[in-house]
Amino acid sequence: MDRLGHASLLCTLLLSALQVCSGTVKVEVTTTVEVLKGDAAILPCKFTVTPPSSNSVVEWYIDGVDNRKRVAFRAQDGSSTQIDKDSPLFERVTMGDDFSLSIATTMPTDERRFYCQVNAREAGTGEDTTMLKVFYAPEAPVLTKSASQAITADETTSSEIGECMTKNGLPQPRIIWFKDDKPLPEVKDSSEKTYMIPGVTKEASGMFTIKSSLYMQPTKADKDSVFHCVVEYSMPGEAIKKKKSNTITITLNYPSSTATFALVNTGPVKEGDTVTMKCETDGNPQPEFEFTKDDKTPIIGEGGLLVLKSVKRTDVGVYKCQATDFDNLDADLSGEINLSSVSFIDPVTVTPAGPLSAKLGDMVEMQCKTKASETHTVQWKKGSEVLSQNGVLSLKSVTYDNAGEYECVGAVPSVPGLTAMASLNLTVIGQPMIDAPVNGEVIKEGDAVTLKCSAHGNPAPQFTWKPSGKESVEVHGNMVVSSVTLDASADVMKSGVICETTNEHGKDSKTFAVTLKQVKIDLNDANRAGVAGQHGGSSGVVIAVVVCVLLLLLLVALIYFLNKKGKLPCSKKDKKDMATGEVNNHGDIVVEMKTENPNEEAGLLKRPANEQ
Repeated sequence: MDRLGHASLLCTLLLSALQVCSGTVKVEVTTTVEVLKGDAAILPCKFTVTPPSSNSVVEWYIDGVDNRKRVAFRAQDGSSTQIDKDSPLFERVTMGDDFSLSIATTMPTDERRFYCQVNAREAGTGEDTTMLKVFYAPEAPVLTKSASQAITADETTSSEIGECMTKNGLPQPRIIWFKDDKPLPEVKDSSEKTYMIPGVTKEASGMFTIKSSLYMQPTKADKDSVFHCVVEYSMPGEAIKKKKSNTITITLNYPSSTATFALVNTGPVKEGDTVTMKCETDGNPQPEFEFTKDDKTPIIGEGGLLVLKSVKRTDVGVYKCQATDFDNLDADLSGEINLSSVSFIDPVTVTPAGPLSAKLGDMVEMQCKTKASETHTVQWKKGSEVLSQNGVLSLKSVTYDNAGEYECVGAVPSVPGLTAMASLNLTVIGQPMIDAPVNGEVIKEGDAVTLKCSAHGNPAPQFTWKPSGKESVEVHGNMVVSSVTLDASADVMKSGVICETTNEHGKDSKTFAVTLKQVKIDLNDANRAGVAGQHGGSSGVVIAVVVCVLLLLLLVALIYFLNKKGKLPCSKKDKKDMATGEVNNHGDIVVEMKTENPNEEAGLLKRPANEQ
């Protein structure tokens, strides 16, 4: 049996040696092919056969459950190509003339090893392996706070701060935690004060959803800390990329050790203001607060706020805030505010009180007074005009313009907005007074003209127009305006129109002149109009001027010709006959032409010597 075994082994070695000696097959592929999910992937395969052969067959395989599973094959001479229908890549793969395997629309499940095997018959077989890697960027991570309402500082056990989750990443990404923009060490040991609990889920699609929960034992120093997480993932070409989550802060409870009590208002406090005082501790949550004034009068506040509405001068005093934190009973949680002063100004009193009446020309004096907590001013004003700075206003001889409302304003310059005010209305009584008349103008005699007569007077005056017309009356403050519309007759143009006003204290009248309106001609406008007319009909004017000049020249030539022949009745011979009393027998009328210039006349009537 031993001899038979040795003989069998020897035969096997000889057969192997014969195969090696008979030929070799060398296959070359790309070791790793990287592609984004959904993109096309190309897996090249090249081979050489020694000695050369043209009847080789190239086959592509993938790892199956128990063994390899063929995807496609192609004969070297192109005589046959086949895509295996029972392959998971069926309908998504093709095999090219260069024996490369192309996968359209890659999926996460395509990430695996592919084998390119070449069967060269007598030369033997050869193969090489390529790894297909599929990448997909995960969604941005989402950070959620712990469901717990609050976390207590300095606890002996760790509390959950929050959970960070990102979905649909390939290959499996990684989560990194940050506190105040500084990365936290990745710790999975729950016995540590700060640690993370990771979670990984491979979805049916082949992609990964990962999450990480952060646990800490925060201290009071962490009350304002800001947390966020970052997902770190791989992309083709060994690229490492990151996506940042939203940020969260934690609600941290910790005991109080000190308290502050401060006035929220800025600047001086004046009567009528709302004064707000704020009491707070350095703990969380804030304890209950109690407020008192002068250590005896309890005052109701709201939370840590004490609000005094419409404060008065009697509200000055020492206000105290007292809090008790049962987590730190030894702490002195109190504070004081000394509201030492409330600026004020008393109401302004005016003398005389109430409405004031005065006759036209009388002297009127008004006074006002007030008191204030600090140096103050008193001004009399009418409208925006300041009339007095000392509280006394004297009007030596009142006119109708003095009638109206006067205001006395008291103010404390050092406290903006601290003022008091009172008003007094002055009525001026007297006879009517007509303002200077404004004369009327018309284009021509007989046109209608409107005149306005303005008069002051109290009581309101009555108006009479002479001559009369269509009248109307308007009131403008302390002034009454009467308007009349009438025809500008010859008498009106000559004597004018009289406006008379009367009331129980007297009367006044004024005469309004009515004149013709002076029409002024702007030569520049006239020239511009003429130029426009010339532009509009320049061709017609030129033709007319040329024709007139030609006719005039013909007329002058005719007169000259007749004069030379002695045919004109105004010739010198006829003039001589009239001078001697001779009259021609034909009954012709003789016309003598004269000129103011004797020389010019002599020249026109001079005949040649042979005709005299």
